[in-house]
Amino acid sequence: MHGLIRRARNEVAGWALWQAPAPVRILVLLACAVGIGTSIGTAFLFPVTGTDLTRFAVLAVCAVIAIELTRHIERRRVYGHASSVAYIDTKAVWSFAAVIVLPPVFATLMVVLTYLHSWTRVQHERPGGLVYRWMFSGATVLVGTQAAVAVLALGMHDYPGAPATAGLAGLTDLGIIVLAATLRWAINVGLIMAAIALSKPNIQARELFSNFGEQMLEAGAMGLGLVAAAIVVANPFVMPGIVIAMVALHRGILVNQYQQASRTDAKTGLSTAGWWHDFADQALVRARDHGTTLGLLIVDLDHFKRLNDTFGHPHGDRVLKAVAEELIAEIRNEDACGRWGGEEFVVVLPDVGDRHNLRNVAERIRRRIQAIVVEPPSHLAQAGDATVTASVGGAVFPSPAISSLDELLLAADTALYAAKNAGRNTVRLSGADLPAGPAVPDQPQLPQQAEPPQASA
Repeated sequence: MHGLIRRARNEVAGWALWQAPAPVRILVLLACAVGIGTSIGTAFLFPVTGTDLTRFAVLAVCAVIAIELTRHIERRRVYGHASSVAYIDTKAVWSFAAVIVLPPVFATLMVVLTYLHSWTRVQHERPGGLVYRWMFSGATVLVGTQAAVAVLALGMHDYPGAPATAGLAGLTDLGIIVLAATLRWAINVGLIMAAIALSKPNIQARELFSNFGEQMLEAGAMGLGLVAAAIVVANPFVMPGIVIAMVALHRGILVNQYQQASRTDAKTGLSTAGWWHDFADQALVRARDHGTTLGLLIVDLDHFKRLNDTFGHPHGDRVLKAVAEELIAEIRNEDACGRWGGEEFVVVLPDVGDRHNLRNVAERIRRRIQAIVVEPPSHLAQAGDATVTASVGGAVFPSPAISSLDELLLAADTALYAAKNAGRNTVRLSGADLPAGPAVPDQPQLPQQAEPPQASA
């Protein structure tokens, strides 16, 4: 017994939570305390009947079967999930159904059951899986669940189990359920995003919300939870249909994740060269059809090989990531930025206006990169100069002798070589380059695209 206690104590002491920033530790522990406290507080508010036990058993069996049937898909999702965005949790189908038709104690047990089973069958097998992250995710769902219980108890007709006794009392009860689902989702996602932001102080808000469209899948899970609640009351033998829907939903999520992964460069989070080329090609067609302009920039880091050789490839990777973040921060939503290969990046700017606007963007990008500070490893701090600079070449469509994307790329590449030959850390545009002018404004007013592209990076 003492050996088990000692082993458990050592395991907890080894959690990565204790190495996390203090605000993250406080948020995680606070969420766990609130989740446990509110769950205990609501556990005995309503009596438990034999019917409740039967319905809980049906939902629990279906939840376990669904997790088992989707665990291979879910494992791939976990492996491919970016740590900078909120994870889409489809287990809400079962826990939200329990919130609607069962006493709060069973809603709490459903959250614990689904998370525990998912951990043992999915997350636990992930290399470097962090227990405290799983506990925090479960705690956020518990907090959201208890908030949903409060909304339903205060506003819904004959709660809990209204579908069993009086049915939904018109649109009022349905509206209360939607409000409860929205509150549950908002608390869960809000706490997760807060933890990510606290653990990565330099993260851009754009990156935090990069998968926000996928949250519609969470809405779909809540909707299935409402259907499951109605079915478990009216005809539990139809519940396998919900399980089948869950498997289909997971496959749809995985396909979307694969599509996202196929167009995203793993090191930088920018578009891959292939996806960027397709996007730029479509943008050129739109520019030609609508009589607008299209700007293209090639950004090449100066002496990057020397940086890698001096401070190591991990440091070089951090530099690439930092450059990518500056590029994303500079471009508009309708623009697209990709990693062209090695230390080269490409930016396409639909409806950029004239060459002067393109030069302004290129100069701001050059200055952003020059201002990047990535500290090298301490033991190599005196090994050499860690300054990061970039040369930028650009071209605009339409221009003489430029009628295709390949010709636009060639013109920008030629301008890039001119920038390198001019001493690096400078900007050159194809054709007759603009003379030096007044200081570049911080925020030039670029024309807005009349018809934004269907996808951007």
